[in-house]
Amino acid sequence: MDQLFVILVLTNFLKTVGIIVLIYFVLKFVGRLLFPIVVKKAVNNMQARQSQYQRQQQNKQEGEVTVEKNRRDQNRARNTEGEYVDFEEVD
Repeated sequence: MDQLFVILVLTNFLKTVGIIVLIYFVLKFVGRLLFPIVVKKAVNNMQARQSQYQRQQQNKQEGEVTVEKNRRDQNRARNTEGEYVDFEEVD
């Protein structure tokens, strides 16, 4: 009875390992097929953004000034405003 149990456990273990190895190779194969497509799409998106930015820059008239503020800098300025500093008199 114990031998049959061991054989069944080993059989199920080997099936599980086989399924895991099969899934690994399938995902690896699918990844090799999909990775170039995903990278190509990302590159195309970046090129589209760059060309859109260049078109916006070309549409500006000569001598026009644009001030762009970074939101991070605005948050820092707001956080530092109104701080109380205690000074001591030195004789």
